[in-house]
Amino acid sequence: MNRCPWCGTDELYIKYHDLEWGVPVHDDKKHFEFLVLESAQAGLSWITILRKRENYRAAYDGFDPNKVAQYDEKKICELLQNEGIVRNRRKITASINNARCFLEIQKEWGNFDKYIWNFVDGTSVKGRWTDLSQVPTTSQLSDRVSKDLKSRGFTFLGSTIIYSYLQATGIIDDHLTTCFKY
Repeated sequence: MNRCPWCGTDELYIKYHDLEWGVPVHDDKKHFEFLVLESAQAGLSWITILRKRENYRAAYDGFDPNKVAQYDEKKICELLQNEGIVRNRRKITASINNARCFLEIQKEWGNFDKYIWNFVDGTSVKGRWTDLSQVPTTSQLSDRVSKDLKSRGFTFLGSTIIYSYLQATGIIDDHLTTCFKY
C-alpha cells in the first residue's frame, strides 16, 4: 500500500496518516485540539507532538476550549511542570489566549467549524502533488487564515503552523497522487 512518505514506518505516524491527516474535521473540539497541537509543534517534529498527544489531552481537559480559557497562573505553572507536554511558557500562554479567542469566534459564527470552512466555501482544497518536495509549507490560504486569526487576537499561529493545521483538518488535502488516500 502506497502512502505519503513522510509517515515512514512508525506505527503511530502511519495510523495518523491513514485515519486522520487530510480527513475533513467538523468538530469544534477537534479543531481546537489541532490548533493547540500544531502551535506546540513549532520548532519540533510532528511525531514528537503525536507521541505527547494523550498527555496533552489529559493536561488540557480533553481540549475543551471553555476550560482552557479559564486557566490561570497556577495552571500555567502546573503545565510547565508536566513532563508529558512541551513545557514552553509562550506556547502554553498562547494556547490559553487562543482558547479565549476561539470562544469569541464561536459566539460570532455559531461555531468555529463554520468560520474556518468559510475560507474554502466548505470544500477541501486538494493538492495534486506527485512528490513530497512539491508540497508547500504555506499558501495564500494559510496566509489569509493566519492573518485573520491574528486580527482576532490569536498568537503563535503563523502561516506555516496554519498550513499544517489546514492539512491536519482536511481543509487542505495534500496526500500525494501516489498515496492510497488520494
